[in-house]
Parts: sequence; C-alpha cells; structure tokens
Amino acid sequence: MAENRTPARPTYAGPGRVLVGVYGLFALAAGARAGVQIATKFHDAPVAYLLSAFAAAVYLMLTVALARGGAGGWRTALVCCTVELAGVLAVGTFSLVAPGEFPDATVWSDYGRGYGFVPLVLPVLGLLWLRRTARD
Repeated sequence: MAENRTPARPTYAGPGRVLVGVYGLFALAAGARAGVQIATKFHDAPVAYLLSAFAAAVYLMLTVALARGGAGGWRTALVCCTVELAGVLAVGTFSLVAPGEFPDATVWSDYGRGYGFVPLVLPVLGLLWLRRTARD
C-alpha cells in the first residue's frame, strides 16, 4: 500500500530538486496572482480567486514536503499531489463544461492552459517521482 511506504531515497535529490524548484515557483506565481486578484477585484470572481489561492497553498505545501524529505514529507507530498491532480481535473473539467461559472481564470482552469498545461503535468510527474523514491 502506498500509505505505508517510506522513502528509499530523498525526495529532494536528483530530479526532485527540479520539482522543488518548479513547485516553489508555482507557489510564488499562483500566490502573488491570487493575492493581487483578491485584494483588487475579489467581487468579480471570488470562487476563481480563492481556488487560485488554494492552488498556491497546495504548491507551497508540496515545495516544503519535497524539500523536507523523510517519511512525513513523502506522505505529505503524496497527499498534496493527489489533491492537486484531483483539483486540476475537477476545476479543468468544470471550467470547460460551465465556463459562465468562472468569469476569470484560475490556475487550474482549462487544465492549466494559462500556465502552459504545467499544472496538469506537474502532479503526474510528482506522483511518479514519489513512486520512484518509495521503498516497497
């Protein structure tokens, strides 16, 4: 079971360093964007801006979890990557099916199209990396 796995190697080593950097960059970008949008035009699209802030929080938690490593960091990263993938798929689908509900884009709208679809690919890469670093 994935829940009982402990890391066989550090999550922050090798390709994990790239993931830590990209997640850190996305935490900063999504957080800054959401912060400005919430502060200046929250009334225009509150759900979209709060979803972007949530995405930023998930990215920040992933950055810390991957950089921290260890069993606790690995488990936190696993939960966050799973939440991130579910969020991208749910928000991405909903934003395409009911575009009127999203008067402004979120980080995860249209599966992350505004960010070059990186939000869709990133949790998959994160989950693959966590699988690779796990001890069976």
